[in-house]
Amino acid sequence: MKKIKTILIGTPEFAVRIFKKLKEVELPSVEIMGVVTVEDKPVGRKQELTPSPIKKWALGVKLPILQLEKLNADLIIAAAYGQIIPKEILEIVDPRLGRAKFGALNIHPSLLPKYRGASPIQTAILNGDKETGITIILMDEKMDHGPILGNSKFEIRNSKITYNELTNELADLGADLLIKTLPNWIEGKIKPRPQDHSKATFTKIIKKEDGKIDWNKSAEEIERMMRALDPWPGTFTFWNNKQLKILKADVDKKPRKSRRNVGARSKVGEVFLTDDKKLAIKTGNGILILKQVQLEGKKMMPAKDFLNGHPEI
Repeated sequence: MKKIKTILIGTPEFAVRIFKKLKEVELPSVEIMGVVTVEDKPVGRKQELTPSPIKKWALGVKLPILQLEKLNADLIIAAAYGQIIPKEILEIVDPRLGRAKFGALNIHPSLLPKYRGASPIQTAILNGDKETGITIILMDEKMDHGPILGNSKFEIRNSKITYNELTNELADLGADLLIKTLPNWIEGKIKPRPQDHSKATFTKIIKKEDGKIDWNKSAEEIERMMRALDPWPGTFTFWNNKQLKILKADVDKKPRKSRRNVGARSKVGEVFLTDDKKLAIKTGNGILILKQVQLEGKKMMPAKDFLNGHPEI
């Protein structure tokens, strides 16, 4: 059987989990020629140049790091690359142009056309969705727009699922779907079906300021925000002009009394102690019980330890 020259394109751990499993399976029709990823970026206080997770993995398994502009392949497989792949690169492997090639496939963590764009996993958590999934498309020049080769649904049964947890679940689901789909696609057994573009919804690029808490939102919305935006950018507010990250919290809608009898009558955004001496904040709808926090310049700590250092609460 002729081997299909395949290039992998990706950046974060989501892509690593998928490509690692693909390589381990060793499909007889697929020959992985190398990897394309983003350039090393400065990270941390010292701003040291750091390779992407995909680059680290590729070097560990002795796969070449390739340049996007110099690709020579029959098939491209992309997962969370984070950059637009130029049209001229897609055309190199586009079977719709009558060439004996297999296209550029993208593994996207949502049930397209829902949640196109940069943050489908975060958005699913932010919206409290009960179902999401993975879609493999044949890429075109528009973002997450191409026809669908296949998809798999994932039921979100864990009401406390975090971004990292859902990412890993979807990556594993994506790897299984890719391994199942590729042989059929290469053998011509799959006819891509167009997306219903009238039902498309879009997600945005997450920015640092998106982590700032609006206390007018409900306690449930803010708690979902903590799970969706962890580890970056995290969720934060300000305490005595210092940034306070709220890492973990529980929702408590029951009316409560604080030792200063403010509980249910507190103003939105007001901090108080509950009758059982838990650190709480009044939201636009319900109360948020803080469990783990991190004050700017300090280590993360349980909320009770934070209270010990701030007896004025």
